[in-house]
Amino acid sequence: MTHRSDQGQRSFGDVAPALAELTDRVLFDGVWQDPSLSPRDRSLATVSTLIALGRTEQLPFHLRRAIDNGLTHDELAALITHLAFYAGWPAASSAVARLREVIKEAPSP
Repeated sequence: MTHRSDQGQRSFGDVAPALAELTDRVLFDGVWQDPSLSPRDRSLATVSTLIALGRTEQLPFHLRRAIDNGLTHDELAALITHLAFYAGWPAASSAVARLREVIKEAPSP
C-alpha cells in the first residue's frame, strides 16, 4: 500500500484546504515520488533552493526530511558552506541557525 502524505493538511489545511490538497497529492505524493531523482537528490535541490531564496521558515522541515533521506549533518553543513559563495553569507548564516536547531532537537544516537 502506498503511503499518502498529509503534511499539507496538518500544516495549513484548516486555513487553505486547496493548497493543502495540492501540497499533499501533487507535490509530496507526485513530484517527490517520481523515480527520475532520488529522494536524497530532491532534498539537496530543495534545501539549496530554500537557502538561496532565503526561505528559512520552511528550512527546518526540509532539513529534517533531508536527514531522513540520507544526508548527514556534515553534508548539510558542507552544502550550506558551498552555498555561501553562491547565495551569500547572510543566507548561509541563516541556514546554519536552522540546521543548529534541527540538530539540537534530534535524539542522541
